[in-house]
Amino acid sequence: MNPYKLFVERVGLVGITNILISLSSLIFIPIITKSFSTAEYGIWAQVLTTIALLPNIANLGLPYTMVRFLSAEHDKVKFKESFYPMITVTTIFTLIICGLCILFAKPIAASLFNGNLKILYITVFISFFACVNLMLITFYRTVQRMKRYSIYLILQSYIGVFVCIYLTMNHYPLDIVVWGLFTGYFAVFLMMSINIIRDLGFGFKFNTLKEEIKFALPTVPSNVSSWVVDSSDKYVLGIILGSAAVGWYSPGYSIGSILLMFLSPFAVLLPAVLPEYYENGGMKEVNNFLRYSMKYYLLLTVPAAVGLSILSKSLLLSITTFDIANHGFIITPFVALGAVFMGLYGITNNILILEKNTKVLGKLWIFVAILNVVLNIIFIPYMGILGAAIATLISYAFAFIVTALVSRRYMSLPFEVNSSIKIVVASAIMGGVVYLINPIGIINIIWVSILGAAIYFVLIFAFRTISKKELDLIKSFVK
Repeated sequence: MNPYKLFVERVGLVGITNILISLSSLIFIPIITKSFSTAEYGIWAQVLTTIALLPNIANLGLPYTMVRFLSAEHDKVKFKESFYPMITVTTIFTLIICGLCILFAKPIAASLFNGNLKILYITVFISFFACVNLMLITFYRTVQRMKRYSIYLILQSYIGVFVCIYLTMNHYPLDIVVWGLFTGYFAVFLMMSINIIRDLGFGFKFNTLKEEIKFALPTVPSNVSSWVVDSSDKYVLGIILGSAAVGWYSPGYSIGSILLMFLSPFAVLLPAVLPEYYENGGMKEVNNFLRYSMKYYLLLTVPAAVGLSILSKSLLLSITTFDIANHGFIITPFVALGAVFMGLYGITNNILILEKNTKVLGKLWIFVAILNVVLNIIFIPYMGILGAAIATLISYAFAFIVTALVSRRYMSLPFEVNSSIKIVVASAIMGGVVYLINPIGIINIIWVSILGAAIYFVLIFAFRTISKKELDLIKSFVK
């Protein structure tokens, strides 16, 4: 099969998966915000933030390393002799991190969970399986079994969400609702463990582990720092303004950050696809993959950012309370624009990863993380939750600009200026129509979104933003 066609098919599969996962979190927002107080919803947001943090630390950068080193490895024996040592190291380190969280439980709970130790312990327990599952799910990403990869991610998300919905609707307290998240992680852990052992068997050799850890460790600051930029604003808000501010901030942030679901397919597939071409001297193919990825990412995210920004207040009024919508709607435009920059970074950084120049990314994200925290501390006391959103935008934009400048030393950026201008113009026209209609209510929002999408794509085709070759490729999928 044409490698570009296969790549686009897999992008579509992972894209649909991430849309479904994003919808699962949105499904639960109206239920939890209307069943618990704003402060309690703020605690829930801190739980999700913490579960996202620990894997970035505990996995030592080995998931990304697995993709880089093993995606081109077709010898099953060599594969498993590298895979199992990575799993062992990360499991041990995960236990150490979780143990430290329990050791310092009281100050952590006081800062993040209004002193609720029970919720802290549950969160740490779930985080252990989140860490291990990240390594296991990376196996399917590495061997490019994207159907299984997608199924497990969807199950992990929806099992937990549906159990949380059941517990919330039956008026269980928040700490019991948090246990609902555990069911998804644990069920998928069992399924993946059984299937991977059945596929690979056992085999341990630590011959390559030193080289793999050497590659991985510089990515840890990048992973942790990117989490700091993405999520630490909720921690700083909680410490400075309290859990209610986190409750106001999180839904608007969630809507804006939905755009990152468009990055996920490229972030998942590019590191697995590019190394084989790169190692075999196929720089033309590498450039084409990056160019198509950049173009289609912008094609989807720019109009989505415009639409979500305009519809933010209406959306929040439909899925949350008036209090949250009135405070949080202003967050979405800044987070959405920041997500566009983050996606551009996520595609561009593959150039440095192919060059194994992960130290640059590590140093960059340490600086960006420090910048983000400093900006949050400065902005939040004077600007409230808006200050946190502005800090996020500045940080993402800075990360992309620096990465783009450094990457140019190795190869030209796969950026089509003309098509990007056409995308922005089409998005602005579409946004003007949506603004004038100003829909109220979820049904009207859906209809206007469909109208806006239709206007946008008519303009895209009218401007000839997509070439005949690309149209032929799209038609081949329909057939």
